[in-house]
Amino acid sequence: MFAVTATQTDPDNPLAGLTLGEHPDPKAPDGWTTVTVKAASLNHHDLWTLKGVGISQDRLPIVLGCDAAGLDEDGNEVIVHAVVGSGADETLDPKRSLLSEVHDGTFAERVAVPRRNLVPKPAALSFAEAACLPTAWLTAYRMLFSRSGLEPGATVLVQGAGGGVATALIALGRAGGYRVWATSRSQEKRERALQLGAEQAFETGARLPERVDAVMETVGQATWSHSLKSLRPGGRIVVSGATSGYAPSAELNRVFFLQLSVVGSTMGDRDQLARLATFLEQTGVRPVIDRTMPLADARDGFAAMAAGDLFGKIVFTV
Repeated sequence: MFAVTATQTDPDNPLAGLTLGEHPDPKAPDGWTTVTVKAASLNHHDLWTLKGVGISQDRLPIVLGCDAAGLDEDGNEVIVHAVVGSGADETLDPKRSLLSEVHDGTFAERVAVPRRNLVPKPAALSFAEAACLPTAWLTAYRMLFSRSGLEPGATVLVQGAGGGVATALIALGRAGGYRVWATSRSQEKRERALQLGAEQAFETGARLPERVDAVMETVGQATWSHSLKSLRPGGRIVVSGATSGYAPSAELNRVFFLQLSVVGSTMGDRDQLARLATFLEQTGVRPVIDRTMPLADARDGFAAMAAGDLFGKIVFTV
């Protein structure tokens, strides 16, 4: 079958290890099944794998990709949950992994996954839209509705509008009844954030009209100081990643002085993925897709993500 694999890692030139071509068909062990992939979305995780983050050399070559939507062995339309683990919340299993870390991922014509990882795809969602949910949109869903501790009407600041998680936070926050503000260095992305549902959009680091109830932090080092300064006393920063680096600001004393709360957030579990899919079906909210391209053109998609040239998700069709 055709697949997109990581054959080597290079932190300075990650695309050097990106290989497109034939790969052995997946084999499903007991408790697993095979899904025919119709669409798969690109995440920063895939780029980090090519840089050598979170993967050992003995696992290469490995098929990239965490997220997919397609057909199960009975022809049912399904969404593939990306986390392979056990327990009531598989994301908290110490031995958990994402597809493409230990097991081959979704950038292929077919992928083997645990049966428990399949969620019915609502008919109202296209395969491309459904493929955006398992990582970026599910992470945003958990950040807002499980980890923020907010009620509708609260003001939420989304740092770094443009990425998959950030665009999901804006759209979901608007639909959930929050007042959403966003930041970006790009005027174009600020304007698009407003079109997506943000009430206001500011240049990165700008002084805000008032302090916010919560900050959704996916950028990291570049915005951390601003996140702390923008939060009201008793507010909360929800952290799900750090695309600009993990080094925190020296202003951590502000956390204690203003009784701020900083909490981490993983992706959601399978049940939350099912609820997210239903939420989108009921509200009419749809994932923001920057571009859709054939899996054979995956190198162009990876190059766009590496350059930061996107607003929303990049989706590969199979």
